Amino acid sequence: MQYAILIYANEGFFERLPQDEQDTAMDHHRQLQAEHNAKGTLGAVAKLMDTSAAMTVRKRGESVLVLDGPFAETKEQLLGLYIIECASMDDAIEQAKKLPQGVAAYEIRPVGWGGGTIAETGGAG
Repeated sequence: MQYAILIYANEGFFERLPQDEQDTAMDHHRQLQAEHNAKGTLGAVAKLMDTSAAMTVRKRGESVLVLDGPFAETKEQLLGLYIIECASMDDAIEQAKKLPQGVAAYEIRPVGWGGGTIAETGGAG
């Protein structure tokens, strides 16, 4: 099954870290990506731009509104995500624990549908 690891933190927090801490954090990301790439279980990975670049499309009554900004107003924003193939939720949690702790919060959700699976694109199934 595919699981999404959603990365939440305050915008700009990472960029304010000392360079050595940024490098260490990115090493965790590169290691997780390399591990899942080698196993064929790595799906989409994305670092999102700041919420100032976001737009929201929402239906209100009979109109469809296009609004500046993110969908939700919170202090922490969705900064990026992984889609990985894991045997179970417990395995997905273990994978998220490999990412840099204290830099962001990681929400794990099973993926119900993603327009295809890793198996269909040549990865594990």
